[in-house]
Amino acid sequence: MPISNRSIPFILLVVCALLGPAFGAAVTLKVAALSPEGSVWMKLLREGGERVAAQTEGRVAFKFYPGGVMGDDKAVLRKMRVGQLQGAVVTSGALVQVYPDIGLYNLPMAFRSSAEADYVRKRLDGRLLAGLEGEGLVAFGFAEVGFALAMARTPVTSVADARARKVWTPDNDPGSARALQAFGITPIPLPIVDVLGGLQTGLIDCIAAPPVGAIALQWHTRVSHVLNLPLLYIYGLLAIDKGRFDRLDTADQAVVRKVMGEMVAKVNARSRRDHEQASAALANQGLQWLQASADEAAEWRTLADRAAARLVQEGYVSADLHNAMLEHLRVFRAGS
Repeated sequence: MPISNRSIPFILLVVCALLGPAFGAAVTLKVAALSPEGSVWMKLLREGGERVAAQTEGRVAFKFYPGGVMGDDKAVLRKMRVGQLQGAVVTSGALVQVYPDIGLYNLPMAFRSSAEADYVRKRLDGRLLAGLEGEGLVAFGFAEVGFALAMARTPVTSVADARARKVWTPDNDPGSARALQAFGITPIPLPIVDVLGGLQTGLIDCIAAPPVGAIALQWHTRVSHVLNLPLLYIYGLLAIDKGRFDRLDTADQAVVRKVMGEMVAKVNARSRRDHEQASAALANQGLQWLQASADEAAEWRTLADRAAARLVQEGYVSADLHNAMLEHLRVFRAGS
C-alpha cells in the first residue's frame, strides 16, 4: 500500500522520537555540586553551560544543582547510577571506589609545595583523566582546592599531638581514613555537612582541611590553631557519565570538552589565589599559625612515606603510576 503525502510528517515524527539525540534532540545534563551558589565553581560552571548551549545551538544544556541540594557525594553518585543525574562536581576522594588511581595525588604528604604539584600534574593529569574515562566517567581536568592543614582547638605540631585529638575524616573517603590511620590516628568519620556541628559539640576537635574550605563552611570559627604543614593535596573535578556523554553528537562532545575544560582550568587558577588569600584571612582572624620543628616534620614525612608504600601494596593506587610520580618528584627536587 503506497504511503500518502499526508502520512510522511507523522512517520518522520515517529522516527525522530525513536532515534532521539541522533536526530538533534536537545540533551540536558543535570549536574550536582556541593559548592554553594555564588562560589567560583558555580559562577564558572554556569558560564560554561551558557557557552555550551550557545555553541551547540541549544542541542546541549546544563542544569546545575548547587549547595548540596542533591545530597552528599554518596547520594549524588547513586543518583548518577540510576540516571537521575548525569554529572557531579566532587573531590577526587569520592571517586576512588570507581577508579582508585584518581586518588594518586591524595596520598599523604605527596607534595611539599604547590610548585611540586604543578610539575607532576602537568605530566600525569592526562593519564589519570584517561583512566577515569575508561571506568565510565568523563572529566575535563582537575581543579585544585588546596593543601589540607591540621586545624584544632589546641596546638598540634607533632604526630603525638594529633593522636591525642578527635580527628575528623570524610565518611566516604577511605583514602583519607587510611592516611590518618597510618599516622596512628583513629579518625572519626562524618559527612561534610555534620562537621561544623561536630566541632560545636566536641564530637571532633581537629580537622584537616584547606583554608578556603574551612572558611566557606565556617569551620574556622571553631578552631584556634593551624599547623602550617601540607598534609594532603585536595582537588576536585566535574565528572559526567560517559554513557550519556557518548550519546551527544561528536561535534557537540568536542564543544563540551573544550568549554568545560577551559572553565575547570579557570577554577584551578582561581583556587590557587583563593588558597593564599584564605590562609592570610585565617591569620588575620586571630588563628595562631604553628610550625613543626625539623624533627617533628621529619616524623610526619617518614610515616607518610610508609603509608603511601603500604597503600600501593594494598592496591589503593597503581604501582606504575606511583613510581612515575616519585620519579617526577625526584627530577623536580634535584633541579630545585
